[in-house]
Amino acid sequence: MTAAAIFELEGRRVWVAGHGGMVGSALMRRLAATGCTLLTAARGELDLRDQRGVESWLARAKPDAIFLAAATVGGIHANSSRPAEFIYDNLAIETNVVHAAWRHGVKKLLFLGSSCIYPKLAPQPMAEEALLTGPLEPTNQWYAVAKIAGIKLCQAYRRQYGCDFIAAMPTNLYGINDNFDLAQSHVIPALIAKIHAAKVARQPTVPIWGSGTPRREFLYVEDLADALVFLMQRHSGEEHINVGAGTDVTIAELAETIARVVGYRGRFVYDRTKPDGTPRKLVDVSRLAALGWRASTPLEAGLAATYRWYVANHAAAAAS
Repeated sequence: MTAAAIFELEGRRVWVAGHGGMVGSALMRRLAATGCTLLTAARGELDLRDQRGVESWLARAKPDAIFLAAATVGGIHANSSRPAEFIYDNLAIETNVVHAAWRHGVKKLLFLGSSCIYPKLAPQPMAEEALLTGPLEPTNQWYAVAKIAGIKLCQAYRRQYGCDFIAAMPTNLYGINDNFDLAQSHVIPALIAKIHAAKVARQPTVPIWGSGTPRREFLYVEDLADALVFLMQRHSGEEHINVGAGTDVTIAELAETIARVVGYRGRFVYDRTKPDGTPRKLVDVSRLAALGWRASTPLEAGLAATYRWYVANHAAAAAS
C-alpha cells in the first residue's frame, strides 16, 4: 500500500463508467464538487461489452481518469438464476475498459470490485490478504470470479505497462438510486420494499429469506463515493483496498431497524428453506483507515435517507 502524491481531479476529464447506477450516480454527485469535467456514456450510446465500441468511445472522449463502476449486479436469486450473464458481462466490461484505458493513455483508473471476492469461510474481518485462500460462496461465485479477474487485470497492467490502475473492494452497499426490484435486488432494498408494502397493506407478517442469523456489513453509497474519490486522489499501489463501515449486524437486526425506519409494527417470518449465503461478511478496513478515511453515516441514518428516497420515487422504483 502506498500513500501517493495527490492526483488532482480539478480540471481533468473524468469518466464515470456506470454513471446511471447507484454507485455511479453517487460518484457523479461527489465529483461535482471537485472541479473536474464529468464524462458519461449512456447504455444506448455505448455497450461496454463491445470492445470496438469502447475503444472508439475512449479515443473520442479522451478521459484523464476513469471510475469503473459499471457492472451487472444482483442478489442471491439473480446470481443463481443468471450465472452466465454475471460472469460474461462483468468480464467483458472490465477487460474492454481496462485495455482501452491503457491503449489511450488514461492517467489513472479505479476498478470497483466487491467483498464477495473473499472465501466463504475467510477469517473475520476479512483482510485483503484473504483473497484466493479458499473456496468462494457458491451462490455468487460467478460474479466473484469476474471481480477477482478485474483486480488481477489492474495488477497486470500496472506491472507490465506501468499503468496507475487501482482497485477498491466495497462491502454491501445501499442508498439512493438502489434497485428495488424484488427479483434482482440485494437485501436492504428488498426489505425496504417488502416492509413498506406490508405497512401500506397492514399485513401482520413479512417473509424473509433464510434464518436471519447471517451477519452483514452495510455501507451507505454516499460514503462509498467519498472513499472512492479519496482513493483516486491519494492511493497508488498494486494491493486492492477494502472499503467498509467496520461494523456488522445480523439480517434479523437489519430487518428490525428497517421496520423502525418505515414505521412497521408487524413481525417477521424467516423461511429457513432459502439459502443464507455466507455466514458472516465483514471487511477489515484498517488499511483504508491508515490512509485517513473512515465511514461517517450510521446505518439507521442511511436507511432513513434511503427510505425517504424510495417513498418519493416509489412508482419509478417499483417499475425499475
